[in-house]
Amino acid sequence: MNLLSRNTVPVLLLLACAFSASAQSAKPGLLTSDEVKKVAPKDYYYRGQSATTQLRNTAGIRVTSDGKMVVAGMVDTSGYSSDIAQKYMGFLITEVKLDVGGSSLAPGQYGFGFTKDGKFVVTDVGANEVCSVSASTDENLKRPVPLKITEDGGAYRLYAGKKWVSLKTE
Repeated sequence: MNLLSRNTVPVLLLLACAFSASAQSAKPGLLTSDEVKKVAPKDYYYRGQSATTQLRNTAGIRVTSDGKMVVAGMVDTSGYSSDIAQKYMGFLITEVKLDVGGSSLAPGQYGFGFTKDGKFVVTDVGANEVCSVSASTDENLKRPVPLKITEDGGAYRLYAGKKWVSLKTE
């Protein structure tokens, strides 16, 4: 009896192609908009409230071939007090240790914000400051958007408008 019938061969080829495609998509780098839609939370819990995330202003990075990621996005902070909203404009979820503008950040879930005094501030979900680094400004950026991530050599830039901070995996 032939174990590989004529009907089985096309199924095996289809499975092999699907496996090959999924293995290729696990390559480190920026996430596509479809990939971001699959991993981004719809709401984000921070400082006793749940805020709606802005999927259109969310981006991510696959940092390892086994699929570990960093995802950042803007949130609707209208329900937060002004002192919290000044430091909290978005969420940052990392499955790996990061170097954020020269400071080490452990894997976890955080809030972040670019402050008026030129700082990038990362806080835990209780609004306690975890790290604060100087942000850079890209005056040559022609079309700033609320949030994006770009590749920068062996690192990435997390932008909010023209302000940005470097993200590197450790």
